Amino acid sequence: QVQVVESGGGLVQAGGSLRLSCTASGLTTSDYSMGWFRQAPGKEREGIACIDTEAVDIYYSDSVKGRFTISRDGAKNTLYLQMNSLKPEDTAMYYCTARRGYYFGSDLCSHPRQDNYWGQGTQVTVSS
Repeated sequence: QVQVVESGGGLVQAGGSLRLSCTASGLTTSDYSMGWFRQAPGKEREGIACIDTEAVDIYYSDSVKGRFTISRDGAKNTLYLQMNSLKPEDTAMYYCTARRGYYFGSDLCSHPRQDNYWGQGTQVTVSS
């Protein structure tokens, strides 16, 4: 049984940092393109950072480019999102996703496919 579990969210002041982790069980993450989406209240789920199976093609949305860094550790079956210079508009539920096969980061992040594996999300709240 596949499980995707996010952790690392919390409350932080504007300008602060957080690192999210996504641990997958029941699958070998090196076989999956993976990414981070977020969803704020009243808004659609958006792809913000996605990475291919080889960690070569990486996509960032304009809203997080230069502040967030996605990375993966195959040995630990874990995906990370380092978030720096956080802003109140980064407040959202953050979701990890995995899709089997090679996908360009921009493709995986283009829309939240229902047939991806998804975690339950971790809340990030940035106070001003």
